[in-house]
Amino acid sequence: MEILMSIWSYFATNVLQQPAFMIGLIVAIGYVLLGKPWYDVLAGVIKAIVGYLILTVGSNGLVSNFRPVLVGLKDRFNMDAMVIDPYFGQNAVTAGVEEVFGKGFGNAMILLLIAFIVNILLVRFSKYTKLRALFTTGHVQVQQAATAYWLILFACPFLLTNDVTLIIVMALVLGAFWAVGANMTIKPCQELTDGAGFCLAHQQNFGIAFNTWLAEKLFGGKGKKAKKIDDIELPGFMSIFNENMVCTSILMLIFFGAILVILGRDYLTEQGFLAEGASMVFYVIQTCLYFAVYLAILQLGVRTFVTELTASFQGIADKLLPGSVPGVDCAVIFGFGSANAVPLGFLAGFVGQIIAIAILIVLKSPVLVICGFVPVFFDNATIAVFANEKGGIKAALILPFISGLCQVFGSALIAGWVGLAAYGGYLGMWDWAVVWPVMTGLMKFLSYAGIAIVVIGLLAIPQIQYRLDKEGYFKMTEDYEAYKELKASRVK
Repeated sequence: MEILMSIWSYFATNVLQQPAFMIGLIVAIGYVLLGKPWYDVLAGVIKAIVGYLILTVGSNGLVSNFRPVLVGLKDRFNMDAMVIDPYFGQNAVTAGVEEVFGKGFGNAMILLLIAFIVNILLVRFSKYTKLRALFTTGHVQVQQAATAYWLILFACPFLLTNDVTLIIVMALVLGAFWAVGANMTIKPCQELTDGAGFCLAHQQNFGIAFNTWLAEKLFGGKGKKAKKIDDIELPGFMSIFNENMVCTSILMLIFFGAILVILGRDYLTEQGFLAEGASMVFYVIQTCLYFAVYLAILQLGVRTFVTELTASFQGIADKLLPGSVPGVDCAVIFGFGSANAVPLGFLAGFVGQIIAIAILIVLKSPVLVICGFVPVFFDNATIAVFANEKGGIKAALILPFISGLCQVFGSALIAGWVGLAAYGGYLGMWDWAVVWPVMTGLMKFLSYAGIAIVVIGLLAIPQIQYRLDKEGYFKMTEDYEAYKELKASRVK
């Protein structure tokens, strides 16, 4: 048993927590199952890994570029608060779980393994479960396993004395959550990408499904096509905003340039963001323009690895998990739909978060929140891309703004209640600020009945989806062109 755990620990550390290598492994398995020659397998694996590493450079660049703003807002306004961010959330669990519950963090990795097996089994028996999505984003799984570990320990203290029962219950809840959440993004992703053959496996899957539905129902225009961001014809000089790189650069100069100026040269120099004697003007310009640079890098990475992943996954879908769809990082979606929806959704969500934080301060909330870049950017930019596709520019601005409010209020509520706020962080993304507080409450107040309601409720979602569209449900992943014809015939 100890040898098996050592092997699993090595795999989890070097492959599962390194998404580029996890993607490379999936591509290798897929191409081998397709019977590709070794050199094609090697080429595909290299392109997939390099593509994901390119995406990571862009993603990490965005995070580091935003750091002066986040640190500055905290220091200049003397805010001692919890940070909503997946990495801060994971660190908070690591720091406090043994002290609060008397349980080691190592159990979270066992939870991850068994929950992933549950996900695989649910997809393998898709004929009965109606679940098609395999959660393949290892770094996200680690973050979610850590937070779920704490939340379920808090909600189910009656399980603390039995480790086996505890891990099984946790794995059923988390495995079902992964399978169902990713499955809910299949239709939005297929329709946005014109049948690219992937779904999302990230921190806002329920948020994507819900906001896409809201965008269509509230802003879809009842027979009239909603005006999308790229449909707007801007007059004269404003036509430059039709160019994504220009639009992103100017928006960042206006909003974040202003914040950097407010923070001031002295503060930025003192913190090491601005070199002594360097030009403040050019520092602000360069910092803001780097947002456009990192977005372009991220989109290049998406284009590089998605083709290999979807092509190779056909081998896994055909031989091991019939009808399955790979779940990937939400950043992949930035290569599709309107590129300008990305910065607009980010800014709308950021405004929502700032307003929510101000309300917490005014109301003297016992839990104050500092926005982390990952939730404010990746949640809200992703939601905006889908919202714009279904509901146009109004949906792309309003829904991320509301999402920003939900992220702060929901995270403050759940983190304060379960005790994570005391350790400085909470995951804080849409599903964990909106869906998990409800699930935690059900398990906390209804005991085993609450656990049953959560698991059965999750597994009922794909059954409902299937019954609403029996003819098109599996067709949208097996033959997208036929699915489009089916949709067109229904419109007539």
